[in-house]
Amino acid sequence: QVQLVESGGGLVQAGDSLRLSCAASGRTFSNYAMAWFRQAPGKDREFVAAISSSGFNKYYANSMKDRFTISRDNAKNTVYLQMNSLKFEDTAVYYCAADLKTRGVTATPEDIDYWGQGTQVTVSS
Repeated sequence: QVQLVESGGGLVQAGDSLRLSCAASGRTFSNYAMAWFRQAPGKDREFVAAISSSGFNKYYANSMKDRFTISRDNAKNTVYLQMNSLKFEDTAVYYCAADLKTRGVTATPEDIDYWGQGTQVTVSS
């Protein structure tokens, strides 16, 4: 069992930055892949970014790779999502996710074993 708790969401203006954090517990954090997804009202959950268990490999959705950065601190059991130059269309609930089956990167919701409860990011235009 893995518990994931996100934090760092909030209301910002377009062009601002935010850093989301996700604290994991329950299993050895450095053994599995982590990812961020988001879901806007009325839309499907979409992939944002992924990071391998070591932190060496990263993968981003094309529309976000120039503005978002995923990272992890295995000593703190935490994964981060740094979001810069935020746009109105980035408004969504952001979820961190764990795939215990791989040490690589994971970008498919169907492969996720555990989800956090989500944190709301609202960008005003």
